[in-house]
Amino acid sequence: MGVTGLRGALVLALLSLGGCASLEESLIFHPRPFPDEDRKPEDAAFEDAWVETPDGVKLHGWYAEANEPRAVILYAHGNGGNIAHRRWVVRLFREYLKTSVLVFDYRGYGRSEGTPTEAGILVDARAARRWLAKRAGVRETDIVLVGNSLGGGVAVDLAAKDGARGLVLENTFSSLPDVAASHLKLLPVHWLMQTRLDSTAKIRNYKGPLLQTHGQADDIVPFALGQRLFQAANEPKQFVAIPAGGHNDPPTREYVDALEKFLVKLPPVPR
Repeated sequence: MGVTGLRGALVLALLSLGGCASLEESLIFHPRPFPDEDRKPEDAAFEDAWVETPDGVKLHGWYAEANEPRAVILYAHGNGGNIAHRRWVVRLFREYLKTSVLVFDYRGYGRSEGTPTEAGILVDARAARRWLAKRAGVRETDIVLVGNSLGGGVAVDLAAKDGARGLVLENTFSSLPDVAASHLKLLPVHWLMQTRLDSTAKIRNYKGPLLQTHGQADDIVPFALGQRLFQAANEPKQFVAIPAGGHNDPPTREYVDALEKFLVKLPPVPR
């Protein structure tokens, strides 16, 4: 998630008196087209996933299946780029953590059709989870949801409304207006922003296990906003603070170890 995008969205909101959501969304979401060289996964164990949403949008993702997986993971990424920039996610979850994983692009990202909006990306995640449940042969509520930055807001929405076997949040926020307010302290951003992703209000409805991590040097989503979200969550929960960790830093050994232990301790999937 970029500070510049949020600042630009707020300036436009001020000029339009909060009346143009499309301008705001165009600056919050930063999709990139899929690079031609990554049209086909280089690893034969990656499988192209094509997901159709209820409103007829065709989404693209990568699915990797582990042998005897300890969990099935749906990974929701941040607001920039596309899944081609997250190949490491698939390798981490399949090869190191021994899980099956689907990482997908929201509408407008990579090879996915459409244009991203708050409502749209939430529809996309629900459709991706439905596809994953069918492909992996599990119930939707048996899937572990992992959300990074903006994707944390997406994952919280899914978990809060429908439940999940587990929820993992990486460098995510209490709400988008809270992030904006942390950078633009003199503006009434909570009144102006129409894109909300209010995870603090939603996470109280999630009753399952939570693992949350946040870099203490995150200058995009302040560490305090991650703590605010964690405080609103129900037990059982665990918070892993990363000293000197930035917003876009790669996963640390401390976090990966905590993630492995989290997955091992999850309640078993009913047979």
